[in-house]
Amino acid sequence: DSNLAPALGNLGKAAHGLLRALPLTGVAIAIGLAIAFIGYALASVSRLWRWIAPNAFLAELIATSLRFVFIIVGLVATLEVVGATALLGAVLGGAGVIGIALGFAVRDTVDNYVSSLMLSLRQPFRANDHVVIEGNEGRVVRLTSRATILMTLDGNHLRIPNSTVFKAVILNYTRNPQRRFHFDLGVDADDNPVDGMAVGLAAVNALAFVLSDPKARAVIQDVGDSNIVLRFYGWVDQAKTDFLKGRSLAIQAGKAALEGAGFALPEPIYRLRFDDGAPLPVKRLGPSAPPDDQRSASATDASAGDQDTAPDEHLTRLVDDERAGDPKGDLLDAGKPVE
Repeated sequence: DSNLAPALGNLGKAAHGLLRALPLTGVAIAIGLAIAFIGYALASVSRLWRWIAPNAFLAELIATSLRFVFIIVGLVATLEVVGATALLGAVLGGAGVIGIALGFAVRDTVDNYVSSLMLSLRQPFRANDHVVIEGNEGRVVRLTSRATILMTLDGNHLRIPNSTVFKAVILNYTRNPQRRFHFDLGVDADDNPVDGMAVGLAAVNALAFVLSDPKARAVIQDVGDSNIVLRFYGWVDQAKTDFLKGRSLAIQAGKAALEGAGFALPEPIYRLRFDDGAPLPVKRLGPSAPPDDQRSASATDASAGDQDTAPDEHLTRLVDDERAGDPKGDLLDAGKPVE
């Protein structure tokens, strides 16, 4: 009993001191909770932060930061009331070390979060824009706090982390509706390439969907072993003309015009030489163009004037339906200027 008496006495004194400190501890905890409650109440006033911040994402970030600051202030006030300033220093020091460790651990997450904030401020594209990001092509569905959602031309959803989007080279086909197309056609090496360019260019310019300004043009792209490659350029308005449809019909019209004018579109021809044998006579094949009546029919059939070149709106409707189904969480704002 004599050995336990000091220990029991110390335990009794500690219990007595704890009971005496309970009112002060309760007051300190109440003060801390009150401060934290005020922080949560202020952060819940979403209208205020959306009025102050330029977009919803930044408003949410400000509200979250405000909650965190008020929680820290409440904790400090609680420790100050109970006189645990030494414990406060230890807590803050430990929090600093833990913060550094967590910073390295969640570096990619923080990078993506900051990228999301910058993208929401800069607004690099609009919803339904046709873009290419890091080789990924599609239409923009939405910009969230974590990723940019694209709908590929095949109708599939593609999520790209915002940290990748922020650092990437973005090609936007929608920003400027005028877009240039080009295609190559080869004529026989014995044909006059200048005349071929004039014939093909006239056929391209005759298409209703090809813009007159900027003007279409043609150049000699290359001289091969068996042909001369002509390259034709033209411009279309993507708001009125589907790019792929227009290019396809331009190729068809150019090819038909060249064949109708008597130009041959030869296949590659290779001449073989046998050093040990007698030389063989080489007979040049005639042009592969069809007869005049067939050429006229072909040229008539190739007329692109009545062809449908209107843009395909199916993918646009899919994106609109997707956005209408879940309007929340989108950081794209049509009311703000695009970068």
